Amino acid sequence: MTASLPDRLTRYLRDDVRAMHAYVVQDAAGLIKLDAMENPFTLPPALQAALGERLGKVELNRYPGPRVELLRRKLTEHVGIPEGYELILGNGSDELISLLALACAKPGAKVLAPLPGFVMYEISARLQGLDFVGVPLTEDFELNAPAMVAAIERHAPAIVYIAYPNNPTANLWDDAAIERIIAAAPGLVVIDEAYQPFASRSWLGRLAEHPHVLLMRTLSKFGLAGVRLGYLVGPREVVGEIDKARPPYNVSVLNCEAALFALEHAAEFERQATMLKQERERVQAALAQLPGIRAYPSEANMILVRVSDAAAVFAGLKARGVLIKNVCGLHPLLANCVRLTVGTPGENEALLAALSATLKEVSK
Repeated sequence: MTASLPDRLTRYLRDDVRAMHAYVVQDAAGLIKLDAMENPFTLPPALQAALGERLGKVELNRYPGPRVELLRRKLTEHVGIPEGYELILGNGSDELISLLALACAKPGAKVLAPLPGFVMYEISARLQGLDFVGVPLTEDFELNAPAMVAAIERHAPAIVYIAYPNNPTANLWDDAAIERIIAAAPGLVVIDEAYQPFASRSWLGRLAEHPHVLLMRTLSKFGLAGVRLGYLVGPREVVGEIDKARPPYNVSVLNCEAALFALEHAAEFERQATMLKQERERVQAALAQLPGIRAYPSEANMILVRVSDAAAVFAGLKARGVLIKNVCGLHPLLANCVRLTVGTPGENEALLAALSATLKEVSK
């Protein structure tokens, strides 16, 4: 009897891939969506109309060309990239993380990052055949610099990731600790500033001090999560080598044109970021008044909260129409932690009311 197709394919699919779990996106239908650190604001109607008209004129029958190069130049100007540095574009920062792993995938190569952290560092490393080394943060989610340095000296990683601020803990780590890690790293150090629009500090001004340090950002938190566009900044010669692993035409003409439009209207997105930072502080203050929980400091558009029962709080909020992220299973340090995205004023009011009611229910 001929074997079924799935049985035949098991001979060829990698065992480690078959053992992995796919990245799951929660169903948010009918719910206030506060689980994915998205900018909750849409464009004003006039800008929506202008963008729609502009995208309607894009030549969809042509491969991406000069407009992508124009976007690179505009982003270079917008970011203020130092002399001698370049950037490459990715389909979100996820693709850039994959490209970094691919470019460094020599036999025995390793990727190192603090944990808990962004899951794609480990996923991309393992998919490209690199070993992943995770170094636990302290109990207060700070970098354990001595442990990081010891792990670097032991494993000599090709890539060290430092998220700044970190996901899901939302904090900015001590710069002196980061300097120690950079000094110890034999390979690349990638400072991931995905949440830079909401943070009080950036590593951009210090890039020139360290030729093995790269800066990675995304336009997702800028307000373009649906556009899927990230960029990686580094010394021209280093970025040039990584760029060789990039597939041609990896940024679509629609993504490109939407990003160009956003840069031309950067003031609107900066206004939205300012509103979200104000809302973050208001939500933090309200959370501090709720009994039995601990909200951790945030420099992103999310807040990590430790509760008595993460599963019950998640279920209670969902039953009240609010979707958040239960992160307690991601790492032992996140026991009974949930992550809240900062939303619009109305969404935040609904979140706080639902959380207050849920906490009373859970405490009975």
